[in-house]
Amino acid sequence: MEAKSRLGWQKRTGYGRRSLVETTIGRYKAIIGPGLRARNSAGQRSEVAVGVAVLNCMLNAECQNFVRCLQKTS
Repeated sequence: MEAKSRLGWQKRTGYGRRSLVETTIGRYKAIIGPGLRARNSAGQRSEVAVGVAVLNCMLNAECQNFVRCLQKTS
């Protein structure tokens, strides 16, 4: 039954991995920008390498865990 279900389709086509890649590309474009600024291919390669390094640092940075607290009212 799973072979005909949506989950089965996602496993067969590798949809989960595709979704992760699309999310990563969207994050790159939102933070770094939608286009390259360098004009030659060597500069573009460097620009992409720096952008990827920045994203990797951001993803690997430890994030604080925020906990919602009730405020005491007097």
